[in-house]
Amino acid sequence: MLIVIPTLGQRVDYLRQTLESIRNQHVQADITVVTPVSATAARTLAHEFAAKVIDDPGSLPAAINQGVSEAGMQHRYVNWLGDDDLLTDQSLESTVGALRANPRAVVAYGSCRYIDPQGKELWVSKAGKWAGRILVWGPDLIPQPGMLIRREAWDLVGGVDESLSHAFDLDLLLKLKNQGEFTPVDHVVSCFRWHPESLTVSDRSKSLEESEAIKRRYLTTRQNKFKWLWEQPVRVATRIAAQRLNKRAYRRSAAKTSG
Repeated sequence: MLIVIPTLGQRVDYLRQTLESIRNQHVQADITVVTPVSATAARTLAHEFAAKVIDDPGSLPAAINQGVSEAGMQHRYVNWLGDDDLLTDQSLESTVGALRANPRAVVAYGSCRYIDPQGKELWVSKAGKWAGRILVWGPDLIPQPGMLIRREAWDLVGGVDESLSHAFDLDLLLKLKNQGEFTPVDHVVSCFRWHPESLTVSDRSKSLEESEAIKRRYLTTRQNKFKWLWEQPVRVATRIAAQRLNKRAYRRSAAKTSG
């Protein structure tokens, strides 16, 4: 299996934790780090963990695609991980086991623990069996960190859409739904670090707009006529969830400062 880590090389301490979380798995995975030529510290660290290093092509989705394509065809399962996110213990063992147990499945996924910059838990997103079924009209409850994709299906859909900036993972999942089943595993498989510099956090409005536009591509003509029934409630629920996470993170930060 292959894990691609796109990074600008600006968070080397976090990157080390990410690499360690992959190397500490009970099953072996190849790692490709995609980073600018100027990110010498990140490149040195990647080599320390026996990762392949390739040059950043200039955008996040392009980096993900290039990381997969340049790794070769020997991998049966692929995914990418942010340079500040983590895999939990036995994450890959669980997801690859789920894919091997169900030949019709193209994606395996589990729950995701949201953590603050210091690694403390803020909240757990518990993705269940309904997450894949409501994807085209409801909230995206499949956490990208920690999911695993069958390489054959990845190639069939052409990887992530490089014209997108924020919700290319949602678009990928919607394309993959036409290729096979999504299978959940019943525990936390990843950690997403919630902090102001995170792309998803800082550009929440843009991300929501792009997500809605993507979902409309996959709705039937009839479904598009009634999209107003769910778009606004999903938008409100997503923003409320983000606000709650922000409040928890700020309270945690304030308590640490005062202490």
